[in-house]
Amino acid sequence: MAMPENPPGKMPSPTPVTIVVSAPDVGKRLDVCVASHISDLTRSAAAHLIQQATVVVNGDPKRPAYRVRAGDRIEGRLPPPLIVQLEPQPIDIDILYEDRDLVVVNKQPGLVVHPAPGHSSGTLVNALLYHCPDLSPIKGEIRPGIVHRLDKDTSGLIVAAKNPQAHSRLTAQFAARRVHKIYLALVCGQPAAASGRIELPVGRHPTDRKRMSTASRRPRAAVTEWNVSRKFPGLSLLELDLKTGRTHQARVHCAAMGHPIAGDPVYGGRKAIRQLPRPVADLMRSVARQMLHAWKMEIFHPRSKEVMHLEAPIAGDMRAVLDSLAAVRENPL
Repeated sequence: MAMPENPPGKMPSPTPVTIVVSAPDVGKRLDVCVASHISDLTRSAAAHLIQQATVVVNGDPKRPAYRVRAGDRIEGRLPPPLIVQLEPQPIDIDILYEDRDLVVVNKQPGLVVHPAPGHSSGTLVNALLYHCPDLSPIKGEIRPGIVHRLDKDTSGLIVAAKNPQAHSRLTAQFAARRVHKIYLALVCGQPAAASGRIELPVGRHPTDRKRMSTASRRPRAAVTEWNVSRKFPGLSLLELDLKTGRTHQARVHCAAMGHPIAGDPVYGGRKAIRQLPRPVADLMRSVARQMLHAWKMEIFHPRSKEVMHLEAPIAGDMRAVLDSLAAVRENPL
């Protein structure tokens, strides 16, 4: 729950901000530029202010992705900061790496990443606050330290910053697409080719606000490259190289290519089970979530700037499914 930093009745006025773009910032996204000039303001918070026209350029509203030019005058009034009050909870999590700047977790399926309506506790953030006492909340955010996200039922790698400086630098990497991410997805069917590329825009579904779609009214460019790692009767294990990071991108793109992720209740992965061979279909009916795992990631350390090669072991439930499928009958490529 977010509470005002100041007592009721003593709320400060919005803080005026003026930034005149100079050479070092020319060409940057507007949200990245604003966040880099304002202490403790994250890129996502800056983007929200820009979308609300609370921050304007030369007196005109712009999109967060606007590339700033030399001499641009960025002006706005920042609302009073909020302090996030969250309860640390002793939730078991698999910490793969930790130092004074960041923590890397192999998130288990079923764990919500950050508090939201209906999930005010029992989240990864609550767990991080317990296991990492030096993790600093980021002002203006309800998910302190989180620089990217995974769906509740997707397992695998997730990175959290432990201080505002690390948060800003990691967030900028994701925004600039400098982070390399590889997912593993068990999909229904067997692609005709051994590899391919999906280049379909992804945005909010035109009628169902809880879903994403390649037929959105406001789509954003999305690219996924894939290759077949293993084949099973009626199923394939794909390695997905996400070149962009759109919400539900892997799930939407797999469904769009006619091979929904097995167990996916939203994008057809459960209905497709009916078409599988009998022994495999019987096995897959017990699958409780989409078989999607954030497997590998390459990022630059926010302090040393060295490349970090991260890898998360496949979650136990997905590993058990793959082992069972191999026992049924594996088809070599």
